[in-house]
Amino acid sequence: MFEPHAQPTTEMAIDDPRVRRLARIAGAFFVMTFISSIAALVLYGPVLDDAGYIVGGGADTRISVGAFLEVILVISNVGTAVALFPILRRHGEGLALGYVATRILESTVIVVGIVSLLSVVTLRQDVAGSADPGSLVLAGQSLVAVHDWTFLFGPAFCAGFGNGLVLGYLMYRSGLVPRRMALLGIIGGPLAFASATAVLFGLYEQTSGPSFVATLPEMVWEASLGIYLIAKGFKVSPDTHKERRHTRLIESSAAPAAAAR
Repeated sequence: MFEPHAQPTTEMAIDDPRVRRLARIAGAFFVMTFISSIAALVLYGPVLDDAGYIVGGGADTRISVGAFLEVILVISNVGTAVALFPILRRHGEGLALGYVATRILESTVIVVGIVSLLSVVTLRQDVAGSADPGSLVLAGQSLVAVHDWTFLFGPAFCAGFGNGLVLGYLMYRSGLVPRRMALLGIIGGPLAFASATAVLFGLYEQTSGPSFVATLPEMVWEASLGIYLIAKGFKVSPDTHKERRHTRLIESSAAPAAAAR
């Protein structure tokens, strides 16, 4: 996906065109995750909301399109980690690896949810006319329940920890984006994680008002980060400018000495 020569090294400045390109790629992936996840959830409506979907008329094409959008979501999730890792590792390689790992884990959990809903479609198409309707409804509800739990453990737990807390902290410490923006991740990630914990123990539903309020900062963080990276790339700090001026001064001083040799 990315050419080897496009990968930044520790010698590349943060305002290097290749680094700016990686920032825009990461931003585009973030925006894509936001759009594809919401659109997929809307398209999944019939199978998620109708307990008798598996024995009814069905909207299989709609579910398949939703599954395809979640495949795009998975690719975009991993894409954000791949694009950001060469930059983030400069500010904490262990945390950067942790961010990549949580994105991969989140994507794996999402894939399990995709397969569970596509299994409902397969059962409806291949078995609905020859099996006991009650058993089919039970099987369908079980598969939908699997998806519901993956929706909790992937986009809630994993994203809250990795995309919220870890990435927010790395961005805050590095100053690659405005620190006030990064605070949304540092605050929103733990809130989303805590809300997912409350859902896990049955305090409220994941689609309830309290859950939405608790996850809103995380959602704003991801959306604003994507837009910022596309529009402006990584923020260049005053220290970066000083380092570049210092490097140029050293190079200009060394040039006459090298020529004299």
